[in-house]
Amino acid sequence: METLVYSIKIHAPQQKVWDVLWTLDSYQAWTKFFSPSSTMQSDWKVDGKTYFLDGEGNGMISTIASIEEPKQLIFKHLGIIQNGQEDLESDEVKSWAGTLEKYFLLESGADTELHVEVDVQPEYIEMMDKGFKQGLEAIKQMSES
Repeated sequence: METLVYSIKIHAPQQKVWDVLWTLDSYQAWTKFFSPSSTMQSDWKVDGKTYFLDGEGNGMISTIASIEEPKQLIFKHLGIIQNGQEDLESDEVKSWAGTLEKYFLLESGADTELHVEVDVQPEYIEMMDKGFKQGLEAIKQMSES
Protein backbone atom coordinates (compact mmCIF):
# COMPACT_ATOMS: atom_id res chain seq x y z
CA MET A 1 0.00 0.00 0.00
CA GLU A 2 1.23 3.48 -0.83
CA THR A 3 -0.06 6.85 0.37
CA LEU A 4 -0.39 9.46 -2.37
CA VAL A 5 -0.27 13.08 -1.18
CA TYR A 6 -1.50 16.17 -3.02
CA SER A 7 -1.80 19.85 -2.18
CA ILE A 8 -3.17 22.74 -4.18
CA LYS A 9 -3.54 26.42 -3.30
CA ILE A 10 -6.97 27.77 -4.20
CA HIS A 11 -7.90 31.46 -4.16
CA ALA A 12 -11.30 30.92 -2.54
CA PRO A 13 -12.77 30.64 0.97
CA GLN A 14 -12.64 27.31 2.77
CA GLN A 15 -16.44 26.84 2.66
CA LYS A 16 -16.59 27.37 -1.11
CA VAL A 17 -13.88 24.75 -1.68
CA TRP A 18 -15.74 22.37 0.65
CA ASP A 19 -18.95 22.90 -1.29
CA VAL A 20 -17.19 22.24 -4.61
CA LEU A 21 -15.74 19.02 -3.19
CA TRP A 22 -18.98 17.59 -1.79
CA THR A 23 -21.99 19.11 -3.61
CA LEU A 24 -23.17 16.39 -6.01
CA ASP A 25 -22.93 18.31 -9.32
CA SER A 26 -19.44 19.67 -8.67
CA TYR A 27 -18.34 16.37 -7.10
CA GLN A 28 -19.29 14.60 -10.33
CA ALA A 29 -17.43 17.26 -12.34
CA TRP A 30 -14.11 16.72 -10.55
CA THR A 31 -14.36 12.95 -10.10
CA LYS A 32 -15.08 12.29 -13.79
CA PHE A 33 -11.31 11.97 -14.12
CA PHE A 34 -11.51 8.73 -12.12
CA SER A 35 -14.69 7.43 -13.76
CA PRO A 36 -16.83 9.37 -16.27
CA SER A 37 -20.07 8.58 -14.42
CA SER A 38 -18.69 8.77 -10.88
CA THR A 39 -21.11 9.64 -8.08
CA MET A 40 -21.27 9.51 -4.31
CA GLN A 41 -24.09 8.73 -1.88
CA SER A 42 -23.59 9.41 1.81
CA ASP A 43 -25.57 9.77 5.01
CA TRP A 44 -22.81 12.21 6.12
CA LYS A 45 -22.51 10.50 9.52
CA VAL A 46 -19.40 9.23 11.28
CA ASP A 47 -19.52 5.42 11.08
CA GLY A 48 -22.43 5.65 8.61
CA LYS A 49 -22.38 4.50 4.99
CA THR A 50 -20.88 6.26 1.98
CA TYR A 51 -20.88 4.76 -1.51
CA PHE A 52 -18.50 5.81 -4.29
CA LEU A 53 -20.15 4.44 -7.42
CA ASP A 54 -19.76 4.25 -11.18
CA GLY A 55 -22.64 4.55 -13.67
CA GLU A 56 -23.65 0.91 -13.12
CA GLY A 57 -23.86 1.25 -9.33
CA ASN A 58 -20.61 -0.63 -8.71
CA GLY A 59 -17.85 0.76 -6.55
CA MET A 60 -16.57 1.21 -3.05
CA ILE A 61 -18.30 1.09 0.33
CA SER A 62 -16.83 3.46 2.89
CA THR A 63 -17.62 5.22 6.11
CA ILE A 64 -16.81 8.67 7.40
CA ALA A 65 -14.12 8.28 10.06
CA SER A 66 -14.04 11.99 10.87
CA ILE A 67 -15.78 15.13 9.64
CA GLU A 68 -15.34 18.75 10.62
CA GLU A 69 -16.99 20.96 8.00
CA PRO A 70 -15.38 22.87 6.29
CA LYS A 71 -11.96 21.84 7.59
CA GLN A 72 -11.54 18.10 7.15
CA LEU A 73 -13.17 14.89 5.99
CA ILE A 74 -11.67 11.42 6.37
CA PHE A 75 -13.14 8.35 4.70
CA LYS A 76 -12.33 4.80 5.75
CA HIS A 77 -12.80 2.31 2.92
CA LEU A 78 -14.58 -0.89 3.95
CA GLY A 79 -15.45 -2.94 0.89
CA ILE A 80 -16.96 -3.07 -2.58
CA ILE A 81 -20.37 -3.28 -4.14
CA GLN A 82 -20.75 -5.24 -7.40
CA ASN A 83 -24.05 -6.04 -9.10
CA GLY A 84 -25.96 -4.91 -6.02
CA GLN A 85 -24.00 -7.20 -3.68
CA GLU A 86 -21.92 -5.73 -0.86
CA ASP A 87 -18.61 -7.45 -0.12
CA LEU A 88 -16.96 -6.60 3.19
CA GLU A 89 -15.44 -10.02 3.88
CA SER A 90 -13.59 -11.50 0.87
CA ASP A 91 -9.83 -11.96 0.99
CA GLU A 92 -9.46 -9.36 -1.78
CA VAL A 93 -11.35 -6.77 0.29
CA LYS A 94 -9.55 -7.68 3.49
CA SER A 95 -6.22 -6.93 1.77
CA TRP A 96 -7.08 -3.20 1.65
CA ALA A 97 -10.06 -2.65 3.99
CA GLY A 98 -9.38 0.13 6.45
CA THR A 99 -7.44 2.29 4.03
CA LEU A 100 -8.03 6.02 4.36
CA GLU A 101 -8.80 8.94 2.07
CA LYS A 102 -8.24 12.28 3.81
CA TYR A 103 -9.18 15.82 2.80
CA PHE A 104 -7.89 18.84 4.74
CA LEU A 105 -8.83 22.43 3.93
CA LEU A 106 -6.46 24.95 5.50
CA GLU A 107 -7.58 28.58 5.21
CA SER A 108 -4.94 31.31 5.02
CA GLY A 109 -6.26 34.80 4.32
CA ALA A 110 -8.21 34.71 1.07
CA ASP A 111 -6.76 31.33 0.06
CA THR A 112 -7.44 27.73 0.96
CA GLU A 113 -4.88 24.97 0.69
CA LEU A 114 -6.55 21.69 -0.18
CA HIS A 115 -4.42 18.79 1.06
CA VAL A 116 -5.37 15.22 0.13
CA GLU A 117 -3.87 11.92 1.30
CA VAL A 118 -5.11 8.64 -0.14
CA ASP A 119 -3.96 5.06 0.49
CA VAL A 120 -3.69 3.17 -2.81
CA GLN A 121 -2.83 -0.35 -3.87
CA PRO A 122 0.14 -0.45 -6.29
CA GLU A 123 -1.95 -1.46 -9.30
CA TYR A 124 -4.13 1.67 -8.97
CA ILE A 125 -1.41 4.28 -8.37
CA GLU A 126 -1.22 5.52 -11.97
CA MET A 127 -5.01 5.84 -12.35
CA MET A 128 -5.44 7.55 -8.97
CA ASP A 129 -2.50 9.88 -9.54
CA LYS A 130 -3.85 11.03 -12.90
CA GLY A 131 -7.38 11.38 -11.50
CA PHE A 132 -6.31 13.45 -8.50
CA LYS A 133 -4.02 15.74 -10.49
CA GLN A 134 -6.77 16.54 -13.00
CA GLY A 135 -9.51 16.54 -10.35
CA LEU A 136 -7.71 19.04 -8.09
CA GLU A 137 -7.22 21.41 -11.03
CA ALA A 138 -10.97 21.17 -11.72
CA ILE A 139 -11.72 21.88 -8.04
CA LYS A 140 -9.45 24.94 -8.21
CA GLN A 141 -11.18 26.26 -11.36
CA MET A 142 -14.70 25.72 -9.98
CA SER A 143 -13.81 27.23 -6.59
CA GLU A 144 -12.16 30.31 -8.06
CA SER A 145 -14.96 31.09 -10.53
